[in-house]
Amino acid sequence: MKAKATLKQIAKELGVSVSTVSKALNDSPEISEQTKVKIKEYAKLKNYKPNVIGLNLKNRKTKTIGVIIPNILNSFFAKVFSGIEKVADKKGYNVITCISNESLEKEIHTLEMLSNGTIDGFILSVSQEAQKLQDYNHFSEIINDGTPIVMFDRIADEVDCDKVVVDDFDSALNSTQHLINLGCKNIALISSVDNLSVGKLRADGYLKALKDNNIPVNEKIILRTDSEDDMKAKIDSIFDHKIDGIFALDENDSVAALRVSLKKGYRVPEDISIIGFADGILASRRLSPSLTTVSQHGVEIGEVAAKRLIERLEEPEGTVSEYETIVIKTKLKERESTRKV
Repeated sequence: MKAKATLKQIAKELGVSVSTVSKALNDSPEISEQTKVKIKEYAKLKNYKPNVIGLNLKNRKTKTIGVIIPNILNSFFAKVFSGIEKVADKKGYNVITCISNESLEKEIHTLEMLSNGTIDGFILSVSQEAQKLQDYNHFSEIINDGTPIVMFDRIADEVDCDKVVVDDFDSALNSTQHLINLGCKNIALISSVDNLSVGKLRADGYLKALKDNNIPVNEKIILRTDSEDDMKAKIDSIFDHKIDGIFALDENDSVAALRVSLKKGYRVPEDISIIGFADGILASRRLSPSLTTVSQHGVEIGEVAAKRLIERLEEPEGTVSEYETIVIKTKLKERESTRKV
């Protein structure tokens, strides 16, 4: 069976924009007759069929948003999605959700598949592999083809688009300062997200707090890894040294920090205080003692990202607003894993 061509493939092979192909196939007066004939004949030759979603090429609206998340098991992304879905439903938009599984290849494939007339715009968090390789060309190409993107949490500074983030640096600085205020002097850092933008910002905040309080940096109690497996394989080494506090940079790191502390015989919070970047049910309700956490307000991030994308999609024709980076403030939720010493 002959494969069906896409608008993007036709545009690339003919050396024109996706918009020109779309307009030509719909007899737009903006396109010359000669160009229309050329594009229509080529489209027929390549077995092109209009998208079954029913894209209105005149005003280019499907009333559908594409959401790409890196990991379905992370409760933070689930909360973000619920916020997106809430706003989309209220505004009359449908949502198609895909998972990159931290893969650059899958991220690229999903963007290309959905940008072929299926959706109006994307809300996404960048995959681990893309951030590790610093490969963001696929995002810029989609935006240049006229499909807007709103990034959240994990973003790419190199890509010009709207972004919604939490104050990762300030949150980490304030959390570490909170541990110092509790009397902690030997605060370990545990990270399995050091190759991600959020991981680097949180580690920088931790280091700034130490510097502000004239506390020497002890590399022996700083564990910065790129994966959960690597973190779990090395976390025991942290406890070979004197520690009275732990700042963990991800939910998995937070849970591991608490479990290993208890396994090593530490009383929490009597001997050691723990703060983690986590706000899932596991951290707050199912662990004993419950974890003091940095709440990332996932639902709010999703709501703000969806509102920003829909605002851009519904701008009057010819209007191009400035890109925004919207910062959501986090909140420290104190529970049983911290106590003044």
